[in-house]
Amino acid sequence: MREWVRSIVHALESGRPVELVAVTESSGSTPRGSGALMAVFPGGRALGTIGGGNVEYEAQRLAAELLERGGCESRRFRFVQGDAASLGMVCGGDVTVRFQYLPAGDDGAIAALRDLMEASAGNLDTWLVLNVQEDGAVLGTADRNGPRHLENPPKDLSALLQNRPALSGGWLAVPMVRAGRVYIFGGGHVSRALVPAIAAVGFRPVVYDDRPEFADPALFPQAEAVLSGDFTKIGEQISLTADDYVVIMTRGHQADYEVLEQTLRSGVKYLGCIGSRKKLALCRERLLAAGFTAEEYAAVHAPIGLAIGAETPEEIAVSVAAELIAVRAGVQGSGERR
Repeated sequence: MREWVRSIVHALESGRPVELVAVTESSGSTPRGSGALMAVFPGGRALGTIGGGNVEYEAQRLAAELLERGGCESRRFRFVQGDAASLGMVCGGDVTVRFQYLPAGDDGAIAALRDLMEASAGNLDTWLVLNVQEDGAVLGTADRNGPRHLENPPKDLSALLQNRPALSGGWLAVPMVRAGRVYIFGGGHVSRALVPAIAAVGFRPVVYDDRPEFADPALFPQAEAVLSGDFTKIGEQISLTADDYVVIMTRGHQADYEVLEQTLRSGVKYLGCIGSRKKLALCRERLLAAGFTAEEYAAVHAPIGLAIGAETPEEIAVSVAAELIAVRAGVQGSGERR
């Protein structure tokens, strides 16, 4: 997201307009749903995707035309085989796409987009808010405290600030920055595969290991931070919130237990622990003996990851990333890898 926004800001500040392309509504089976975003630049270069295939080809073509004349438009694309207005695809649905012209040097758009870039470095849910009815560029941002960069904001902002993209009253809100970090305890092979996998889909990984050679930032270039410390004292460097995710992948049973003991009652959004059935059973027994309840332990995703038959570190990383995405989207996903 940050690079996508930065590219738009750079173009606008360099004297080049941009056509912002957004899926506002979708029904049936479609390549991408509401909130999918793409930017088209002079010369035809495009960043982002609204689904690929014919719909994206036609959208890029129309965006280039609108960019030439500074136009805004909404267009419906159908995916019904044999329909005169269809794109020759057989998905069986349709999408409405908004084409929003952003003039070169537009101070309002630049300010809103820069706000998104700054928000990505913070820890607060932030939405891109777009008026999909006005011909002029009406672009702003919002968080739970209210709208920004909008002279006449939506009347019912709360209806827009959802976990997924939302359309209401002629406004589209797309969640762009998600609060919370993914704290990965253990810097081994699976962690090295997991960090780039989750960073690519908008999570903010932080790696923690008690071995300095495994807590090397050079091993995790996509991580927001890499920390080294005692597994029995993670609170000295980490303060967990209800928006955070905890992934436990330490080198052994004892360290797993130490981290679980400190995080089981933290109220985090997700708590998962890698390991065999035997190791996990031992952790559970020790935690119950220490005063934790079976209901508290039931919140742990163990074995970690979705059941896709993962074996290698890279495959396990995919299964864990998928489970994190499911939890973030409100689709409870858990299960064994085998």
